[in-house]
Amino acid sequence: MGQGAGGERTAGGDRSPPSFSRRAERRRSLGTGRDNPSYRLAPRAHKPNDVRAGALRGCPVRGRHRKCPAAPRMQPGSRGCQGDGSFPELRLLTIGGVEPSLVAGFSGHRDPLRRFHDVLLPDQENDTKWRGLAAPSNLSMNQNLEGHSGSVQVVTWNEQYQKLTTSDENGLIIVWMFYKGSWIEEMINNRNKSVVRSMSWNADGQKICIVYEDGAVIVGSVDGNRIWGKELKGIQLCHVSWSADSRVLLFGMANGEIHIYDNFGNFVIKMKLSCLVNVTGAISIAGIHWYHGSEGYVEPDCPCLAVCFDNGRCQIMRHENDQNPVLIDTDMYVVAIQWNHMGSVLAVAGFQKAATQDKDGNIVRFYTPFGEQLGTLKVPGKEISALSWEGGGLKIALAVDSFIYFANIRPNYKWGYCLNTVVYAYTKPDRPEYCVVFWDTKNNEKYVKYVKGLISITTCGDFCILATKADENHPQEENEMETFGATFVLVLCNSIGTPLDPKYVDIVPLFVAMTKTHVIAASKEAFYTWQYHVAKKLTAVEINQITRSRKEGRERIYHVDDTPSGSMDGVLDYSKAIQGTRDPICAITASDKILIVGRESGTIQRYSLPNVGLIQKYSLNYRAYQLSLNCNSSRLAIIDSSGVLTFFDLDARVTDSTGQQVVGELLKLERKDVWDMKWAKDNPDLFAMMERTRMYVFRNLDPEEPIQTSGYICNFEDLEIKSILLDEILKDPEHPVKDYLVNFEIRSLRDSRALIEKVGIEDASQFIQDNPHPRLWRLLAEAALQKLDLHTAEQAFVHCRDYQGIKFVKRLGKLLSESMKQTEVVGYFGRFEEAEKMYLEMDRRDLAIALRLKLGDWFRVLQLLKTGSGEADDSLLEQANNATGDYFADRQKWLNAVQYYVQGRNQERLAECYYMLEDYEGLENLAISLPENHKLLPEIAQMFVRVGMCEQAVTAFLKCGQPKAAVDTCVHLNQWNKAVELAKNHSMKEIGSLLARYASHLLEKNKTLEAIELYRKANYFLDAAKLMFKIADEEAKKGTKPLRVKKLYVLSALLIEQYHEQMKNAQRGKARGKNSEATSALAGFLEEEVLSTTDRFIDNAWRGAEAYHFFILAQRQLYEGYVDTALKTAFHLKDYEDIIPAVEIYSLLALCACASRAFGTCSKAFLKLTSLETLSSEQKQQYEDLALEIFTKYTSTDNRKSELYDSLMEGGEGKLPTCVATGSPITEDQFWMCGVCKHCVLAQAISHYSFCPLCHSPVG
Repeated sequence: MGQGAGGERTAGGDRSPPSFSRRAERRRSLGTGRDNPSYRLAPRAHKPNDVRAGALRGCPVRGRHRKCPAAPRMQPGSRGCQGDGSFPELRLLTIGGVEPSLVAGFSGHRDPLRRFHDVLLPDQENDTKWRGLAAPSNLSMNQNLEGHSGSVQVVTWNEQYQKLTTSDENGLIIVWMFYKGSWIEEMINNRNKSVVRSMSWNADGQKICIVYEDGAVIVGSVDGNRIWGKELKGIQLCHVSWSADSRVLLFGMANGEIHIYDNFGNFVIKMKLSCLVNVTGAISIAGIHWYHGSEGYVEPDCPCLAVCFDNGRCQIMRHENDQNPVLIDTDMYVVAIQWNHMGSVLAVAGFQKAATQDKDGNIVRFYTPFGEQLGTLKVPGKEISALSWEGGGLKIALAVDSFIYFANIRPNYKWGYCLNTVVYAYTKPDRPEYCVVFWDTKNNEKYVKYVKGLISITTCGDFCILATKADENHPQEENEMETFGATFVLVLCNSIGTPLDPKYVDIVPLFVAMTKTHVIAASKEAFYTWQYHVAKKLTAVEINQITRSRKEGRERIYHVDDTPSGSMDGVLDYSKAIQGTRDPICAITASDKILIVGRESGTIQRYSLPNVGLIQKYSLNYRAYQLSLNCNSSRLAIIDSSGVLTFFDLDARVTDSTGQQVVGELLKLERKDVWDMKWAKDNPDLFAMMERTRMYVFRNLDPEEPIQTSGYICNFEDLEIKSILLDEILKDPEHPVKDYLVNFEIRSLRDSRALIEKVGIEDASQFIQDNPHPRLWRLLAEAALQKLDLHTAEQAFVHCRDYQGIKFVKRLGKLLSESMKQTEVVGYFGRFEEAEKMYLEMDRRDLAIALRLKLGDWFRVLQLLKTGSGEADDSLLEQANNATGDYFADRQKWLNAVQYYVQGRNQERLAECYYMLEDYEGLENLAISLPENHKLLPEIAQMFVRVGMCEQAVTAFLKCGQPKAAVDTCVHLNQWNKAVELAKNHSMKEIGSLLARYASHLLEKNKTLEAIELYRKANYFLDAAKLMFKIADEEAKKGTKPLRVKKLYVLSALLIEQYHEQMKNAQRGKARGKNSEATSALAGFLEEEVLSTTDRFIDNAWRGAEAYHFFILAQRQLYEGYVDTALKTAFHLKDYEDIIPAVEIYSLLALCACASRAFGTCSKAFLKLTSLETLSSEQKQQYEDLALEIFTKYTSTDNRKSELYDSLMEGGEGKLPTCVATGSPITEDQFWMCGVCKHCVLAQAISHYSFCPLCHSPVG
């Protein structure tokens, strides 16, 4: 499309079809299509599911007339336009769906859609009173397509870009756009060689494929550019269709073949047409329609490609190469097919095969994607030629002769109503599950659940049942489904969608009924009963009993051909579900007393409940589609598959034609085109029904005047009908609007109200006596109260059994003041502001306060208490302040609540507010202000514990006399010092065992460092040191970095030093006042000595630290070039072979000696290395080779020898102290000794240090 590559030749040799060209005058005024506004031709709706009811209306429109005269071309006996613009309706027993918009046109010829010159656009008034199908429709546009000079033959619509594409018999193609209230030509194209047979836009509206009769194919873009063109020689094309992903094109041939091409025009394969097996003779393709999945699929891997032939054979495929398609024989001559907008319904239009042409009739059949026929629509006229779904799936347009008929579709939505909650389901394109919405209409809140394989929604009372396919990956309950693998689930949910009890069943729940105690699910052969229980109404004992007796009588299954007696003869035997029957189930309904099962032959079977027993069989002449029982189970409403509503009296006894008495009578009332009905819950003679787009209310089979609406009936109670406009809600299901929930009052309620207002109470009372109902008596009672007619009010309250109202009237009768009576009545009707004002005018502030107390309006109570002239009651003022604080606390406005709790002196709630505000200072002050042993102190202490404030918690516990809780708190918060101190102060002995137990727990989890910290905080330094030494030894064996090992040994030694100090202090405390300090110190050493007999490492706590200190120091000195000093330091390591491996010690010593040219010392080190048993022979050989290499060059003698070296080599008790800073022996009298580790440093060396080189304690 456009003017780019129009002259290129294709592979076929001829010039390719010319591209689209824009008209110059249009381009100058409008620019490109994207630069101009576009408007939808018709409103687009969303999410209707399967439908079953509706009506057909025909309107022949001539020229540009807004209204239509009566239809002269309609068949005798058919219903045409009434001459006033209204349309008669025929019953449609099918399902609804959608295509983008309804576009149709004609020029008055006998071939209407082949002389397509006009554009028609039905418009609906956007009235808040009438919405959906009930809204009146007008023809808002009737425009000639002036660009065409020949008959229009092909029309297609681009939903995404709101463009209309038309082609006529001359091959002229025009793309139309809506601009300033009219349709104007945006682009045109004329190949001038052949006629267009089919056009199709892809799913996103970006590309259009045009096929010509001579085999030419053009693919163009929405902006007019030609993408590619191709000529298929020797092939006559007639149909084209895109795949959902725009990667595949299907070309239908005149000979009935379908070829599969890719999106670049390359041939792939011929489609296998299984539906034409054993078909002979010439056939042609009636239609190809590929649903693009724009509104989601009814279930995963759902068939979506429909191909139908003129002989009535049809196949529905999951994809173009599906080897197992759904096959249908429609048994009619087919002219057109089309999916609805969500791919749930396929409409097939044609005419019935007949021996003579006069008997042919126009037919539209409706099918599911799986080939199940949903219904048939008979259409008047001679020849049907086309059909199109409306954008929301609520109408279908049919072109018949020179007429266009519009059929209303009533979708059979998956929905229900329970406890002010509307439950409805819809699909999303991006999710395979159904989205189930629980919309609380009272609070305008919604709860969303995603359900896989949803089959139906059934509601009753406060609960609903979701019938679904079982998830293969979901584990079943224990002992569920012992015989069969459960393939379906019945999920009992409450009104917010919380699953309460799932039941796995092995029958297909095609029909589900629900009562207050039972759930009944039926397949075509059997029905399953489940007596469910609601947990909120049962005690724990009863719940356990139900669990144990689940197999004893709560679930039963019965075959429809069986005759149960009512005893406990039914069992949960799913083998009955697979036994066939010649007369399948077609509908069920149930009440608390009986179960009704309808069969396809017209037989109605009546069973008793809760013990299922067959009571009676009735015979009808038609098949029931929907059944419904009235509130006392005396009458049965039946809607058949043709939409005819009839009624059956179950208990009536009549005499038949043979003179025998039979039970049950078919009543005379019959209504057509009915698609919904609901019995009143409180009156067996009242019911409401939906007929076409009107609601009728019947009392004793007498109708009231109809109400124009297309809503679905939710509830009928108290002479009021609640209806929900599901069509409107499902246009935007994620945002339901309360305006779509409509209440209708029936005539008796409206008349009673009018009589009371306009005539008087006496006449109204007589009317209500003649038409009694609790709602009417209540209305009369309220009117009598308004006029202080207490006698009439009391009688009315008695009739409606309102005990509270009777008491109120009695109390009014005891009042002497008329103004007081009037004020009480005003308050009774909820006009509280007016009642309070009247109380204050009577100077009865106490009554005004009492009124607000009843209402719980504590803000107003406070205002009245503070504004009064007298003194307010302190207790009432505290109560009001506390209640106001509760109001803010419930809404988590803690700061506001604190102000009122302080005034109300509510210490308990005040503590809670401080805690929630994290105002721990205020909480601490509150605890301090409380007296000892106050009941609130333990709770405050626990608040401190929860946030880790140990000191404040301990103080609170001690103040309320709970020292053990204080100790437990210290243990819990790891404050072991405080725990030990408290245990000692309060003579508690279990602290030691608790500490040991906790440490063992930590050690079992390999949390050794935490155990060390635990012991250290509890002043168990010896136990901590043992664990630390263990860690240091393990790290040394692993070959960890020496510096880390040294630190661990230093920490171990420091813990030992703390232990020494602890022992001295303990003995010093015992000996105080008895002996001298020296004696006590000696006693401490003696006790320590006794303990050291089992732990000798206590005496040599610093050996590990010394070893690694000198090991690191020697290497540092060596690398810094102080080889002689390094050798001296390395000599010290010979005393630590039990800590550092000998191979590392003597390797370092040999290295330092070699560097210091002390080859004698080096030789001795090598001798030691070669004699180590821990080395392998290979390692020893390496040392020997290295020694040979060294000592062949140098003699094994030391160049420098002195007594110092001798003393270092000898060691022993006469060994000089060593400087831990330099590693050299200390020979001078002046040196520095560390006060912690008791190690020495040369006086001249310590000046360079701020901390002890070994233990890193400060140099003081």
